[in-house]
Amino acid sequence: MLYLVATPIGNLKEVTHRAIEVLESVDYIACEDTRTSKVFLDNYNIHKPLVSYHKFNENQSGEKIVKDLLDGKNIAIISDAGMPGISDPGNILVKLCQSNDLPYTVISGPSALVNAFVLSGYEPPFTFVGFLPDNNSKKNKILEDFSKINSVLIFYCSPHSLLEDIKDMHNVLGDREVCFVREISKKFEEVSFSSLQEGYKNTLKGEFVVLVNKPNLESVTPEKIDDKLQALLDLGLSKTDASKVIAKLTGRKKSDIYKDIINN
Repeated sequence: MLYLVATPIGNLKEVTHRAIEVLESVDYIACEDTRTSKVFLDNYNIHKPLVSYHKFNENQSGEKIVKDLLDGKNIAIISDAGMPGISDPGNILVKLCQSNDLPYTVISGPSALVNAFVLSGYEPPFTFVGFLPDNNSKKNKILEDFSKINSVLIFYCSPHSLLEDIKDMHNVLGDREVCFVREISKKFEEVSFSSLQEGYKNTLKGEFVVLVNKPNLESVTPEKIDDKLQALLDLGLSKTDASKVIAKLTGRKKSDIYKDIINN
């Protein structure tokens, strides 16, 4: 049996009794980073053989794990923190189990995206996007695709990419309310609110979950937009400035609104 085991995101006490029992019972544990996992496992006196299983060796290591599962071994897979298979290695191994008709299960526990969504206080539905790619064209394509849905968008961001990611989100999604959640369940856990235009002004340290709230669709009907645009133009605002105001009110892209003005 393969066990996908959730491990603590921050506070090492946030782990289930079942997770501990499973980790104590398996033949070995596949880890994203054996050094990181050893800190957690040593805290609970779990001394099982550890093997490396990360995004750079998923296929090769996965084949070895499948062979051991076929030989009747029980194996656990854990990520550095949270639930494996969500922006962390694990989903390829699940697919290998499916194709080889091998049993597998999930051991419930922490997941950063769930914790962050609850901390935000936003209303469902939500859509998990995960980490954005470094490639700008791929990043913009993903953001364009998700800009069309009425849903809270949940992103994972590293501190070195956060500011650039926020800038790209603002360019594509328009100005929306955003919640930044940092250092979940740790001593310096932080939940702060801003807008995509204002960005993030606090400490750039630790892993971030960024939740972009739904666009203000109440103001996005064509008739309402036309009325607001005309009122702003009548007040003497330029087409560019009027587009900026409507973009902030509606969450639409400034460039799309400007095109509407030009075409009318």
